[in-house]
Amino acid sequence: MAYEPLHLKYRPQRFADVVGQSAVVATLSNAIRKGRIAPAYLFCGPRGTGKTSSARILAKSLNCVNGPTPEPCGICDQCRSITRGTALDVIEIDAASNTGVDNIRELIERVQFSPVSSRYKVYVVDECHMLSTSAFNALLKTLEEPPDRVVFVLATTDPQRVLPTVISRCQRFDYRRIPLEAMVAHLAHIAHSEGIPATTETLNLIAQISQGGLRDAEALLDQLSLLDGTIEVDAVWDLVGSVPEQHLLALTDAITHRDPEQVLSQTRQLMDAGKEPLLVLQNLAAFYRDLALAKTAPQRREMVALTQPTWEAILQRMPDYDIEYLLHTQSHLRQAEPQLRQSGQPRLWLEITLMGLLENPATAVVSAPSAPARITPSPPQPLPAPASATPSATPSATATSTSIPQSTPGTPPAIPLPSPPQPTVESPTVTPSATPAITLHQHWHTFLAGLSPVASARLRMGQIMTETPSSVVIGFPSSGFVTKVKSSHGEVQQAVEALLGRSVEIRFEVAKPGASQISPPPPISPAPIDRDPFPPPIPPPPAPTSPVTSSPKAPPLSSPALGASLVSDDLEQAVKRFADFFNGTVISDQADSDQADEDPAVLPGDLPVEPEMFGDPPDNFDEGSLPPLQPQPLPPVFHKASPPESDFRPDPKWDPEDDIPF
Repeated sequence: MAYEPLHLKYRPQRFADVVGQSAVVATLSNAIRKGRIAPAYLFCGPRGTGKTSSARILAKSLNCVNGPTPEPCGICDQCRSITRGTALDVIEIDAASNTGVDNIRELIERVQFSPVSSRYKVYVVDECHMLSTSAFNALLKTLEEPPDRVVFVLATTDPQRVLPTVISRCQRFDYRRIPLEAMVAHLAHIAHSEGIPATTETLNLIAQISQGGLRDAEALLDQLSLLDGTIEVDAVWDLVGSVPEQHLLALTDAITHRDPEQVLSQTRQLMDAGKEPLLVLQNLAAFYRDLALAKTAPQRREMVALTQPTWEAILQRMPDYDIEYLLHTQSHLRQAEPQLRQSGQPRLWLEITLMGLLENPATAVVSAPSAPARITPSPPQPLPAPASATPSATPSATATSTSIPQSTPGTPPAIPLPSPPQPTVESPTVTPSATPAITLHQHWHTFLAGLSPVASARLRMGQIMTETPSSVVIGFPSSGFVTKVKSSHGEVQQAVEALLGRSVEIRFEVAKPGASQISPPPPISPAPIDRDPFPPPIPPPPAPTSPVTSSPKAPPLSSPALGASLVSDDLEQAVKRFADFFNGTVISDQADSDQADEDPAVLPGDLPVEPEMFGDPPDNFDEGSLPPLQPQPLPPVFHKASPPESDFRPDPKWDPEDDIPF
């Protein structure tokens, strides 16, 4: 006789044999007993929890010669044929292989025929979520109004992929994972029946590794039964390829005691034993999860896949662990998993990841530069923006231009020296640097240099979002950076308080897209000073319209007429530069004035005379005593290269009369 695996040999044949699904069994049994058979059922749940087995038991209960009954006999021809899978009226369809609408249409055509030798025709569609949308839609009408004596049983491990219209036409039953106690009892029954020498701890570990799947547990026990002697826990770990819990416990002890040599030694020992780096990382993360459960729920041993000696050893070490440290370590391992999965050197990155766990964020020593003694904390004052220096200098220059003293009789007027107004111009750059309190934004680079290399590298990924005298918010591009930098919160907190000289709350947040950020301060440079804080020298007025020659009254230095002449000169210079840029010439109105001199109709008296505004000059005023006035030098102008000569030549046939004006 051919060998029969344990998961097939001990497959449940009655509803009473189904392990760990009491609610489903009770509902189906009562439905059969009362004759309330639904046209379609949907069995949902993880693999190995009894969905397909329940569908076969339902088929036997409906077609047994003693039925319909919730307890089929198992010895009649109908029960035996269904058990062997040879019944003509019980059709099992693998939806993963028959996903198309054509397969479903063929099924619908056969549904119309009556059962051959049974009471009910039962269709079991396994993994029904693999059907296409068209196949589901084709099956809708049949599920809603099937022929008499036809029952559909849909089984799936992913009910989210089943159309809601299909679910609404079925009676849904959710299968849960097998509880640990029920699975261990079932495995013990199989081991006793088959004569497999396995300890209770071994069976418990098998049930934990299978994670609620009874078929997986039976298959693993079937493999272990091939070993010689009594099956121990170490044999289970070696067979499944996982890291033994004793090695994980030793590795966590080395990490807890900050022993890098022992950490590397344990890692090398696992690598020499043939363990994959990614598997070691995953098992270590799961072990830290078990440590967290032992810290929070020491009475719930059934929630972890650990033996009793290891569980007791963990409970003895609980005073050395903190729940925040355990969660942080597990998060660190989880973030390193993609790196190991994609890297060509997983062993290297495993060692680097484990060495990174040796950093203790709670006891990190902060070595930040202390704040200068001459600066004391004070209420913050708004710092002027760099562009605010220019508007503040302009009124100062204007005030200076209007306060030029009048020349006394007998003394030639002199232009005031630029030294008195200098403090007024430079005052906006000196005052703010001394009055406000020291801020983290001003000393950001110095602050980063005083941190440990790990903390400094993490903080360089963020920027200061907001800063107040009592709090600082540092933003990061993603939550992963926030999680990493939180491990250095204590070091950062102490460094900031040492730098600012006051208690400050530090918060790390994820920066929102488009949010305003405070960039690190640039090197301190003098505030921009107005190029010309004093009024420019008065250029000599043009000869034809000079008020000196046409009128004995000379306007004062601050008259609006002189200001207008300055504006005219600036305009003339600008026009000349504009003409030079386009390789052109300025057509001055001097030709018009020359024509006016030659035209007898234009008399000198008709020329406009500048109005008198400020009275007569002193009697002893001498125009020759005025110092020669030089025009104000213009700032350097960077001209573009002259454009090349155009190759355009007018068309000799072009007629201006035919041109269209713009």
